[in-house]
Amino acid sequence: MDGPDPALLREDMLDSVEHSLGHAPGEAVRDAMSTVPREEFVAEAPYANRAGEQGGTRVLAPATVARMLSALDADSGDETLVVGVGVGYTAAVLAEIVGARHVHAVDISRRMVYDARQNLAAADYEAVLVDCADGANGLPAYAPFDRVLVEAAAVDPPRALADQLAPDGRLVLPRGRGADQSVVAFEPDDAGRLHETETAGPVSLSPLLVDGEQAGAGERNRTRREDAEFSQQGYFAKTGWEHEWIDWDDRLTGTDR
Repeated sequence: MDGPDPALLREDMLDSVEHSLGHAPGEAVRDAMSTVPREEFVAEAPYANRAGEQGGTRVLAPATVARMLSALDADSGDETLVVGVGVGYTAAVLAEIVGARHVHAVDISRRMVYDARQNLAAADYEAVLVDCADGANGLPAYAPFDRVLVEAAAVDPPRALADQLAPDGRLVLPRGRGADQSVVAFEPDDAGRLHETETAGPVSLSPLLVDGEQAGAGERNRTRREDAEFSQQGYFAKTGWEHEWIDWDDRLTGTDR
């Protein structure tokens, strides 16, 4: 016996999303979410409107995806960057809105990059580019971007992402720490400085990581950098003062003794 019709499950999911948000998502976002087969990205209860964990990453609730994409306000043909690809679902929804070849995504976890690529290919969005990179550095080779979506929390937008935004672009990220976060949209002024233009409601996402903080990393970048810096200082240097006293008597001869 066949299971429930996925199209009907998606409609039920969107009804739940609308209830959670208190309003309907934008038309483009709703149409895209009603099209993307979420079962290709989320293994357990794919159309339940709740967050989860899968493959070592957090799966955003559909209402969170809708909230962030509505704030992003992307249009067909917009060159778009997703920072933190996760399972790939948000990138797929964006592909329906802007076109798959206009979606670029990065994730600091190589495992998530592989998983997202497989999920996107299974759902017929293989044209989406997914690369393994430190999201705070963006993807300069493909900049500028009309839209940048950060699926991880930060206090302020990373400077590199602001620099890679088109003059009339928009960047959206969860701003804040811990559970005190809000979806905020930023746009650049004539001088390229980002200014808040919209606050789109509360969320709770994991913090934006830098290279060395991801799961499975051998060491933190900061530790490696500090070790290199200390090695240049006298206390740690191979010929530093701390070694000279050991053989001082052997170096003194004659009247110097």
